Amino acid sequence: MKLLYIANIRLPTEKAHGLQIMQNCEAFADAGADVTLWAARRVNTQAMRAIVDVYVHYGVAPRFTIRRVPCVDLLPLVPDRSDALAKVIFALQWFTFTLSALIGVLFARADVIYSRDALILLACSLVKPKKTLVYEPHTLSNGRFGRWLQRTTIKRVGAVIPLTRKLADDLIALGAAPSRVLVAHDGVRAARFADLPTREAARTQLGWARELFVVGYAGRLHTMSMDKGVGALVEALAQVGGCALALVGGPDDMAAALRDQWVAAGIEAAHFLYAGQVAPDRVPAILAAFDVCAMPFPFTPHFAYYMSPLKLFEYMAVRRVVIASDLPSIREVLTHNENALLVPPGDVSALADAIRLLRDDVALRDRLADHAYRTVMTDYLWSARAQRILRHITTI
Repeated sequence: MKLLYIANIRLPTEKAHGLQIMQNCEAFADAGADVTLWAARRVNTQAMRAIVDVYVHYGVAPRFTIRRVPCVDLLPLVPDRSDALAKVIFALQWFTFTLSALIGVLFARADVIYSRDALILLACSLVKPKKTLVYEPHTLSNGRFGRWLQRTTIKRVGAVIPLTRKLADDLIALGAAPSRVLVAHDGVRAARFADLPTREAARTQLGWARELFVVGYAGRLHTMSMDKGVGALVEALAQVGGCALALVGGPDDMAAALRDQWVAAGIEAAHFLYAGQVAPDRVPAILAAFDVCAMPFPFTPHFAYYMSPLKLFEYMAVRRVVIASDLPSIREVLTHNENALLVPPGDVSALADAIRLLRDDVALRDRLADHAYRTVMTDYLWSARAQRILRHITTI
């Protein structure tokens, strides 16, 4: 099977979708598909331009081919992405990429065209059979045009692969045929989490004190302009006292603001541990230095119903206990007091109580972490996900 994955992204990128796409392409290739990834030829940041080997950066094997698709990318010229000019320039980039991809698809020999982008698949549906098109939506579109685009696309593709059950139900309500819908949460690549350092060795490598009780958060500190609740985590740790906070990700200005909040709360500055933006292949070894992995997301429709965060599965795979907001999307994977502790979103006192409980009960920490590890390695591997999706595609 020849599988063409089309993604309108900067590659590499500091955002999680780059890792998700690269790992999925690797998993499809491991499952027997002949995979080519078409990514946009966009202007990248200085840090990302310095990366020589994108496969090494993401820690995946070069079992698939990457091709750059031309487009007009003027976004770096606009500092404020929220103004009207930026929206026009963004639309121009999207349109030119879609047009270039459509022209390429006319001459491509592919059994499957796979994308997270509705517009690309809608364009491809003009020239390719419905059964060859596979749509992996990551949220429910808002706005009149976005909702129309998603409603039209799900009717013109062969398979729809949403990340959560709620998203699947919403897309079926929009008109997707239930028999064509397959829920497939995100996952992990098991090899990334083999031979991890011990907690003590990981801290030695990072220069962190071994005796600290470290509560950590990995990933960008906002998504789609939405706060991810790390400020509430700072407030909770201030209530507990004696803990350290470790952040892996960025951007730097948001991390600096959180550090200011940390110091203003009277917590020792040396206990604010900021690793910054690191290459994805380094993340597992840093997570191994945590005692607790946190996901303090606030309640928003996206977080509550549509997200399937990579960090969740990586937390589980590194065999560290997870504290997460009690949201429907999280409950599709985690069960309170079975493989995690779940707390009401935005409830700082409950979050503090959960941290305090885990700090004082090593046996509980180990039990929850071990169960989480077994869960992710049994049910949420990219390899198994890819095989399920390919089987689904061949049966529609």
